[in-house]
Amino acid sequence: MAKASGIAALFVTLSCFYSLAYATTGADIETLFVEGKVYCDPCRVQFETRLSTPLDGATVALECRSRENGTMVYTLEGKTDKNGIYSLPADKNFEEQICEVRTVSSPTGDCADHFDIEKARILLTHNNGVKAMARYANPLGFMKKESTTECEAVLKELFPEETEDE
Repeated sequence: MAKASGIAALFVTLSCFYSLAYATTGADIETLFVEGKVYCDPCRVQFETRLSTPLDGATVALECRSRENGTMVYTLEGKTDKNGIYSLPADKNFEEQICEVRTVSSPTGDCADHFDIEKARILLTHNNGVKAMARYANPLGFMKKESTTECEAVLKELFPEETEDE
């Protein structure tokens, strides 16, 4: 009887060990997808408003650098779809690197000015408690060369002038 329980204990231990080993190596090879949006900012305010439009065909780059010396260890470019959405695959765990998505180029000449901050930092690891395979970056965009006439009304909606109570 003792021999049977010892074998059962050994079987359970080995099963747990192999399950853990499979989960760890399986996580390293599962592809994560960095997803985000690129838009045109007609008001030159560097955030989305109701006048902002998605950019179809904008080029973005995913870049991961070493935390120690800043050396580039991974780079991948992609384009946005008609909704301004991109999805970039990363088939490696970048837990020890700094990864960012940046805008590269706009598909239109009239909305091609870069934002002051044209990067969005992203965590690309399976070891952060997130089960989903998608990692979402903050929206990025380009600005028109000059703001459109409708922008004044939009900005008044967003930031109404304060009225004084008498």
